[in-house]
Amino acid sequence: MVVRSFFRWFGQVLAWLLILSVAASVVVAVIIPRIAGATPYTILTGSMQPELPPGTLVVVRPVDADKISIGSVITYQLESGKATNVTHRVVSQGFNSKGGLRFQTQGDANKVPDENWVKPIQIKGQKWYAVPHLGYVNNMLAREERQMAVYVVAALLLGYAAFELIGAIRDRGGHRRTTADS
Repeated sequence: MVVRSFFRWFGQVLAWLLILSVAASVVVAVIIPRIAGATPYTILTGSMQPELPPGTLVVVRPVDADKISIGSVITYQLESGKATNVTHRVVSQGFNSKGGLRFQTQGDANKVPDENWVKPIQIKGQKWYAVPHLGYVNNMLAREERQMAVYVVAALLLGYAAFELIGAIRDRGGHRRTTADS
């Protein structure tokens, strides 16, 4: 009897840990960025190791170019108007021949700076926070699937909470009857 109750308790603890870790992942990867106007990206290469190894989810907030300083980690379009994005550290700032601000970037693990300078129009934003390994999950889900994941996790949490609440009410009701019968 004691062993069965221990395993039941242990199973509940594991279930709650799993549910809470999935919920926390969804909050960190989907909900917080959406509320803050930020965008999650996944680091795909080792160019930003050790701080941002492959599979890291990096959440980027839009930022004015004049607020970016040397040492900032930014995500930018490799070519203006193209879908390919890169996340690297700003190692130098300068101006082009027309007086426009530009940035030189470099991956932390790279020996030399990137060849092309980054124009402000290419910048998607500056790193707000990063979560190791969560980028793999982000890559597995398309935007619509991420939204559905939020709904599914919320429904699972509510369902599990209702199940536990009903069980607790049932146990209390049964306990009272037993006491009253004595």
